[in-house]
Amino acid sequence: MKATSVSKRSGILAGGNWIVDQVKIIDTYPQPEQLANITSQHQGTGGAPYNVLLDLAKLGAEFPLSGAGMVGKDAYGEQILADCARHKIDTKLLKTTADAPTSFTDVMTVAGKGQRTFFHCRGANALWEAKDLDFSKIKARIFHLGYLLLLDKLDAVNKEGITPAAKLLQAAQNAGLKTCVDVVSEASDRFKAVAIPALKFCDYAIINEYEAGQVAGFRIRKDGVLDTVSLRHAAGAILQFGVKELIVIHFPEGCFARTRDGKDHWQPSLKVPDKHVAGTAGAGDAFCAGMLFGLHEGWELQRCLLLGVCAAAASLSDPTCTGGMKPLAQVEALKKKYGVRPPLEPEEEY
Repeated sequence: MKATSVSKRSGILAGGNWIVDQVKIIDTYPQPEQLANITSQHQGTGGAPYNVLLDLAKLGAEFPLSGAGMVGKDAYGEQILADCARHKIDTKLLKTTADAPTSFTDVMTVAGKGQRTFFHCRGANALWEAKDLDFSKIKARIFHLGYLLLLDKLDAVNKEGITPAAKLLQAAQNAGLKTCVDVVSEASDRFKAVAIPALKFCDYAIINEYEAGQVAGFRIRKDGVLDTVSLRHAAGAILQFGVKELIVIHFPEGCFARTRDGKDHWQPSLKVPDKHVAGTAGAGDAFCAGMLFGLHEGWELQRCLLLGVCAAAASLSDPTCTGGMKPLAQVEALKKKYGVRPPLEPEEEY
């Protein structure tokens, strides 16, 4: 079947981790055998496709949204499917299994600080092989896959150093879709082995500074301070791994993007007061949703980056990953409400 041209394509297909988050606000993170108090608890969305698609729906995306992955045949799985239906997200490619529970994460968030610790049950996500994705029949413009390093079947590295995730992204590109990946912030040495094969078949990579440093081999944050020189070196290295169009690295202070032709773009984050920060869970996926919204609509890159930081700021207002997202106009208005942080480098202009 002849691939549909990019100009005729519309919509975002997001595949990967579907998770239910149980967010617990605690007064302090305890040492072993010590006690902390849970002051409140909130259930919300988790995982790259679930968070990104919900955020896009709440932003008011008028293009088609669809999800791919696997959930358990249980209450959490039913909740995810019902939530997607409410937000008009197509779930024909989101399968169910009786062999594992729907993946879930207990998120411990320290009140007033936003610091998060995750306790994750891999569940059904670990079984997803994406064998039912026939990209010749998929009309989406962008395929977003996440999180690498948290999809057991797709992360498996064969003797040739190739992963099923890489082959999946290659199939999407061959069919005419743009591809995008995200990576989980895992404490491991697997980044290069799992991420680099996938980056070869990636048009956009949207990751945070820790993940970028782990993939590229640069220490981007030193003693808590962002090293912008190492950041630029990491971006360059990731492009050399094969990313075809754009690498975007986001961090609390803002974001940095480098295009394939070597042009750099900076965007500071918004000055959100601490009292307005209910939690940081989901801020990265909110940023990604803003970026993908703009990329799908063909916006100038700087406008995409600005929507990304505005979407991340909106996410901070709620302890769950997607509860804080609002319609596009309200999210863009946050720039005026909060203002923008000072430039990350002296020569920047916005």
